[in-house]
Amino acid sequence: MTAKVLVADGSRPREGGADRAVVDVAVGVLIRADGQFLLTSRPPGKVYEGYWEFPGGKLEAGETVEQALRRELHEEIGIIIGAVQPWRVEMVDYPHALVRLNFCQVWAWTGELHMKEGQRFAWQGLPVQVQPVLPGTVPVLGWFAQERGFSGPTHG
Repeated sequence: MTAKVLVADGSRPREGGADRAVVDVAVGVLIRADGQFLLTSRPPGKVYEGYWEFPGGKLEAGETVEQALRRELHEEIGIIIGAVQPWRVEMVDYPHALVRLNFCQVWAWTGELHMKEGQRFAWQGLPVQVQPVLPGTVPVLGWFAQERGFSGPTHG
């Protein structure tokens, strides 16, 4: 059985062709006590610059998802995270890469948010107010809507 893959910008060619390697990414879904969740913008100079996403980054050789998430969130936004709760995995076929997004919920962290790569951040609820939203972020908003009984559109 083939896993469902979300295809982003399907009209654009795929770099590396059909047999390209999967890139594993650890993604932190930081959730405050009031239910708001953190979105950050893609940094200047990166693919999909300015699009909003959940923070995280690629796994380095030998890293687990949790290790990568701890490292990335410290490097990118300056926090030390507490317990990591693996949540869901989503495959997204972007024109520039085929990625496996390993979404983890994070309910506790220490330190102040400090955007170290020139990105912006916003605490959001449903529907999210920031735009545009990265395609790989959209499924998470749907999961939140299901869990929270939200029936309206999840993003602009």
